[in-house]
Amino acid sequence: MHPRSNIWKKRLASYQHNLGEPPKLVAEGKLTRMVGLTLEAVGCQVAVGGRCLISSINSPPIEAEVVGFSGDKTYLMPSGEVKGIVPNAKVVPSAQAYEALVGKDLLGRIIDGAGDPLDDKGPLVAEGRMPLNARPLNPLRRPPIRAPLDVGVRAINTLLTVGRGQRLGLFAGSGVGKSVLLGMMTRYTNADVVVVGLIGERGREVKEFTDHILGEAGMARAVVVATPADNPPLMRMHGAMLATSIAEYFRDQGKRVLLLMDSLTRYAQAQREIALAIGEPPATKGYPPSVFAKLPQLVERAGTIESGGSITAFYTVLTEGDDQQDPIADAARAILDGHFVLSRKLADAGHYPAIDIEASISRVMTEVTAEPHQKEVSRFKQLYSCYQQNRDLINVGAYTKGSDPEIDEAIAFYPHLRDFLQQGISESVDLQSGLQQLSALLNQPMTPSYDVVPAQ
Repeated sequence: MHPRSNIWKKRLASYQHNLGEPPKLVAEGKLTRMVGLTLEAVGCQVAVGGRCLISSINSPPIEAEVVGFSGDKTYLMPSGEVKGIVPNAKVVPSAQAYEALVGKDLLGRIIDGAGDPLDDKGPLVAEGRMPLNARPLNPLRRPPIRAPLDVGVRAINTLLTVGRGQRLGLFAGSGVGKSVLLGMMTRYTNADVVVVGLIGERGREVKEFTDHILGEAGMARAVVVATPADNPPLMRMHGAMLATSIAEYFRDQGKRVLLLMDSLTRYAQAQREIALAIGEPPATKGYPPSVFAKLPQLVERAGTIESGGSITAFYTVLTEGDDQQDPIADAARAILDGHFVLSRKLADAGHYPAIDIEASISRVMTEVTAEPHQKEVSRFKQLYSCYQQNRDLINVGAYTKGSDPEIDEAIAFYPHLRDFLQQGISESVDLQSGLQQLSALLNQPMTPSYDVVPAQ
């Protein structure tokens, strides 16, 4: 047989193999309605969460995600800027799914909700892909939290000890120093990788956070996902899910991951915008039921796994008007393992970090601390609370020395307790040092001072 015959046989065999797998037919639809950011299409069969490309005039196709349907209508939400769309525009379902590109190359980088780099450090090299919506972990396969996590902040390390794999809320109004506190924890926490999600915040704060709060040392082991307030609601939601997926990637490698998300409230507001746009009725203060279903789906992805990796997560929760009964704040308290409340009163008095010790709690603290430590924390809080309850009497001079030994002791300790709770932005206090300082403070003799202490 001629040698060329074998070559042609091989070529024909490869063509025959390809012919045996005809490409799947894609049913294209057309755009019938656009109101606000909501797009309606007919004629295309796409699952909820699927991607579509919408043709536009004089611009690239616009990408959108299916967020609902009704009868023959499909509701889509664009993931980018909408321009150049005309009636009856072609809607083509895409076989690609929304995924997170992950890899070690992400460390030190700043990306958007789509995973594209925002910095000028060149393209990203992905080692793998992960779904944005990961399956929840089996609760029986979550190891209990038994090891403390050093976050470098004295008040948290000693009085509100965090466990590795814990999920906490940082409850604060605007302008009370939550971003500064997040930056301190990013730099000082004893973690292998830090993932920061800046969701729905001001665009100016992104560069300020990375350059001035994180700094070069903090960015070396951090990944920042930034979707500012001017991004479409779908992209803001993707930013939160992308940050969580990246944290899961490093956790699955056995690393200790710190996930900081600012803020969980903006994530909920993005879902509210989408739900209301497609006609879901509001339930609690304008928030549809789907919002309260999405929150635990996101939060429950953090925690510990059997292989040894962990995600310790801090979610900031904006309390509108410092209202701790805000629907999102109330829902977050129920699904998180503790919450730290930042007080505007303390912040206005120059007390940083402005953590309200009386209103804050870490629900796993008793599992990661020894009994002597717990007794010292209890005594600290009793002294601090006793002074706060009698502050008005003390400040107006209505309290008489010797009337109550507990109040006398609280007055003697209070200036030192207040100083203990404060810490400079560039100051790091590790867990062991903080415990030594706490013991030294509570075991030293004090003489009460009845001078009026400035209100804080």
